[in-house]
Amino acid sequence: MSRPIWTQDALRSEARSYAGPAWRFVEAQHRVSTLKLVDSLAEQAALEDILEATKPPLPEDCRHLDYLLATPFRYRPYPAGSRFRRAGLTPGVWYGAEAPETAAAEMVFYRFLFYAESPDTPFPDDAAEYTAFSADLATPVALDLTAGRLAADRHAWTDPTDYAACQALADEARAIGAGIIRYASARDPAKGMNLAVLTCRAFSSAEPVDRQTWRIRIGPNGAQALREHPSLGLEFAPDAFAPDPRLARMNWARPRAR
Repeated sequence: MSRPIWTQDALRSEARSYAGPAWRFVEAQHRVSTLKLVDSLAEQAALEDILEATKPPLPEDCRHLDYLLATPFRYRPYPAGSRFRRAGLTPGVWYGAEAPETAAAEMVFYRFLFYAESPDTPFPDDAAEYTAFSADLATPVALDLTAGRLAADRHAWTDPTDYAACQALADEARAIGAGIIRYASARDPAKGMNLAVLTCRAFSSAEPVDRQTWRIRIGPNGAQALREHPSLGLEFAPDAFAPDPRLARMNWARPRAR
């Protein structure tokens, strides 16, 4: 497949403003991972301060943000490329979804991928807990890859493994001052929308504005994702992400952990 080429002038003609929430999943233990190492909340705060001092400095325009929003912009070099970020000393990208259900599908996909690449790792015996959180976004310059002339190259924007076209687009998007790229999830069976945040200035809230508790169980029959409130259950069959060739070697017959 030939790579689409978009000039900065062409992208400017497609650019629009964007505002709305974005959802992302994190493992629930992010809130208490250091608590087991200390005897009090004061000691935990001191330990967190020590750990913070060892991390790379945040970019100036990210320093007012909660760490759940700022972290993707902190760490460089980036060890491996992602859809809109090249490997190496490259600007950060925060990935989210317009709906928590789409964010859940993304998380389940990457759990499947972990087990596909770890064929001897047993499936967990129980469900893992996750926190879905949302952030408010707003930018005067955004690109929607599902609309206008950009939609004609949808196969390049949603390729399951080849990110070259998306990374090239992101370079040009930054050059015209774009803060957000909206695109169709390559993972979500329900075809939900994802958002790539290219700059911390695109966050209109400095902290997460909403949270949900989810539990995800992975096993021989695929995955079940359960949300506590409002109640919701999603199921993902073993072939839910069949278009991705990396899952073809998944060993679904492995035992559960004991």
